[in-house]
Amino acid sequence: MKRLSVFSLAVLIIAQIGSPRLHAELQAGTAVIDITPDQWPLSPRGSFFPKPVESAHDPLNVRCIVLANGESKVALAVVDSCMVHRDQLDPAKKAASEATGIPVEHMLVSSTHTHSAPFANANNGTPQELAYQKKLIAGITEAIVKAAGNLQPAKAGWSGYDVPEEVHNRRWFLQPGSVPTNPFGEDTDIVKMNPPRDPQVLINPAGPTDPEVSVLYLEDAKGKPLSVYAAYSLHYVGATGNQMSADYFGEFARLMPIRMGSPSESFVSMMANGTSGDVNNINFTDPIPRREPYEQIRIVAGKTADAATRAVQQITTKSDDLPLFMVQREVTLKHRAPTPEQLERAKNIVKVDAEAEKKLPKLAKVYAERTLKLAEEPETTKVIVQAIRIGDLAICTLPFEVFTEIGLELKRRSPAADTIVVELANGGYGYLPTPGQHKFGGYETWLGTNKVQEDASVILIDNLLEMMGELFP
Repeated sequence: MKRLSVFSLAVLIIAQIGSPRLHAELQAGTAVIDITPDQWPLSPRGSFFPKPVESAHDPLNVRCIVLANGESKVALAVVDSCMVHRDQLDPAKKAASEATGIPVEHMLVSSTHTHSAPFANANNGTPQELAYQKKLIAGITEAIVKAAGNLQPAKAGWSGYDVPEEVHNRRWFLQPGSVPTNPFGEDTDIVKMNPPRDPQVLINPAGPTDPEVSVLYLEDAKGKPLSVYAAYSLHYVGATGNQMSADYFGEFARLMPIRMGSPSESFVSMMANGTSGDVNNINFTDPIPRREPYEQIRIVAGKTADAATRAVQQITTKSDDLPLFMVQREVTLKHRAPTPEQLERAKNIVKVDAEAEKKLPKLAKVYAERTLKLAEEPETTKVIVQAIRIGDLAICTLPFEVFTEIGLELKRRSPAADTIVVELANGGYGYLPTPGQHKFGGYETWLGTNKVQEDASVILIDNLLEMMGELFP
């Protein structure tokens, strides 16, 4: 693993031994800003064929913590959105930085990946979408600024607690001949996302799950709970009917003040999305009974809130001698390039009428459009990855829907005593499978679902391990 230069490593060691900033008292500020749309109708982001809705079942929010210890400040924000791109995040961070003095490189802003939130990028350019986008950007900025203005003495600790029964890998190996032709007209996939619940067809999942509800816990000077920042490697739950919703992430945040008993008036809880690109809430071998809308959301939220509470009960907090550092890198990745044959096929498919489309593989026209769009992209793209040190805890980020095995590898190889991995942070660039998973095929690896080079996960893991190595020499 590449380390710091001898000079910068020596400076960091001296800082850890003698600098008063590492022994300064921790401060924390919290904030919640409502970003529920004011204008309707709006289409939810998480669907191939979204239908406009007219209301929200529960609030969408930006929740934020700002931490400081004398010389260093970092912001951790979670947005109730499917994904927020840099076109929205960069101006929000810039405005927050100008108002607070916190460097934009010290701001972690991630999306929960609820599938029942509006398009952050105003995909169709309607007046309602543009109004929502404006409110979203302003809300992210306001949450960071408000949290920075609410700093108070605080104590911190971290732990985790497992909820294994609610995470299921959704990619399965199936019996030969059971995987349908993919949208590109190929029969090369050997795994299928969300397979039929048929024991005669299922073989085994194509990847692992991560059951941990990871928790960073803060309390105020009086020992009252101030914040819970949690992460769980589970996709959205869904079944929200025809309304917008923050899904189980929002319900978790609603339950945590109750679980904490008598928290501070400033108490804010939030659930970030761990690495869940190939994991959802469907048990394919033992399906749950049919649920009414929001029922399964409440069940998952209740279990994760219970787990977070048990994790907090294991924590001994402290306020001083807590190193607080954050590093960020912008990594250049190559876009995947369609072959000439794929482009020619896509051009022909987008021209077909509805009757001809019925004879094509499922989603063929959708992926033809995605293929043509990907061909228009520049050769490379730049993505942000971050690593944070809070005491002996590391938090690292990736701007993708990340396969769980990647998060598990980062946790396993991290130099920190404990590690939280957050996905869909600081952008959204599609799915991030491993090279091995690319060989299996399936939805998450298709051209247009996955947009960057097939070894991107290796490049980003190497960068994050190097960055964490700098923070934990």
